[in-house]
Amino acid sequence: MKTEPPSLITDEDLYLFNEGSHFRLWDKLGSHPVEGGTRFAVWAPNAEWVSVIGDHNGWDGRSNPMQERGSSGIWEAFVPGLGPGAIYKYLIRSRNSGYRVEKADPFAFRAEVPPKTGSIVWELDFDWTDAGWMRDRHSHNSAKAAMSIYEMHVGSWRRVPEEGNRSLYYWELSGRIADYCDRTGFTHVELLPIMEHPFFGSWGAPRPGRRRGQPCRPGSRCHGCGSGTCRSLQDRALAGRPPRCPRSRAPAWDWSVRPNRCGRR
Repeated sequence: MKTEPPSLITDEDLYLFNEGSHFRLWDKLGSHPVEGGTRFAVWAPNAEWVSVIGDHNGWDGRSNPMQERGSSGIWEAFVPGLGPGAIYKYLIRSRNSGYRVEKADPFAFRAEVPPKTGSIVWELDFDWTDAGWMRDRHSHNSAKAAMSIYEMHVGSWRRVPEEGNRSLYYWELSGRIADYCDRTGFTHVELLPIMEHPFFGSWGAPRPGRRRGQPCRPGSRCHGCGSGTCRSLQDRALAGRPPRCPRSRAPAWDWSVRPNRCGRR
């Protein structure tokens, strides 16, 4: 019998998380493929019981229960044989009146295209080409440096009339926005939203986008042209709670909707 891989969450991680100063939570929470399967971790402080459900177990909450890590509110589990591409959610039973609900993973790196709402096991394997920008970005982002930010809504910035007036994919968008900012003198691009959201008419942003391709492409291309990138504040607020998710029947004290304690850069 194979030994279960060790947890990705150390005692130091728990200390920093509880302190509110953990700046790399995406490396710890969410789903992470490891040797032999995938490790899952989610913050659900008001949960009495949590399990991983998905196609791999017929969406049966009894198959892969999660274990709580002390008093941190973090639940984790290892599911053998599961890898990139697997669709999953968390089944949560609240300690308040036994309320049960299925929830997508707020730290998932990939999600199903709406109207589907499942999370997808994935890896961050984008090949960045912005070494020069990263080396010198302290001078570009200095308080003494000039800054002119161009805010753009990814879903409505330019369309393809010949194809039903669709939005641009990231690979189409990357070169155009980089060239535009270079030509017009903008030093930074603020992208919103680069995250997935179930209602296209909304500017909300609960999960990493999939409908337009790889969301890292615009940043890499802009950096290569000398422009900085940043995300809208409404995207960055999603460290531990989804403020723009559609309302559900869950009361405010369910799931992990306590005030945001997850540190972000």
